[in-house]
Amino acid sequence: MIDSVYNPLSYADRLDQRSLDDVEMVVVHATELPDLATAREYGERVRYEKSGTGDSGHFYIDRDGTVQMWVAPDRVAHHVRGHNARSIGIELVNRGRWPNWLDSRQQSWQEGYESQQIEALVMLVHKLRLELPGLRFIAGHDELDTGLVSATDNPAVKIRRKVDPGPEFPWAEVEASLGLERIGTRIG
Repeated sequence: MIDSVYNPLSYADRLDQRSLDDVEMVVVHATELPDLATAREYGERVRYEKSGTGDSGHFYIDRDGTVQMWVAPDRVAHHVRGHNARSIGIELVNRGRWPNWLDSRQQSWQEGYESQQIEALVMLVHKLRLELPGLRFIAGHDELDTGLVSATDNPAVKIRRKVDPGPEFPWAEVEASLGLERIGTRIG
């Protein structure tokens, strides 16, 4: 499998199974949380009572480049509305807008990405391409989930629900290294 620590979520075996041949896209996320431990706490939260599962990516890359797999690629993780069945979610630990994600006065991105994270992302995706024959696209979470919500500080103000991986993500470097087609909102 992939060079990563397999640390499955408590509900990972309850997530829907799929054929690896169906996976065609990598979706890049930022945790928008302070650290990997907090991301794990959020990932373990059951949000879907019927299935007993929650929201999570497949892989998490910490600031030092350490990679953990929380959901195996042959399972459907809940990481981006409408695109889970055919994608792999890769989460990069990054504060983003934490802790006031939806406050209209707090929409600035707090940090960039460590070079070790980006190197680990590129290596991980290269390895995934060897195992997933249909993998040919890449997108940011913000390109696939463009929904607006009311700001927590002022319900009359609408803001983007998801903006990750954020303005500090080095798209040009990543795209040049991977050779995947960036599709953004063009996918149906």
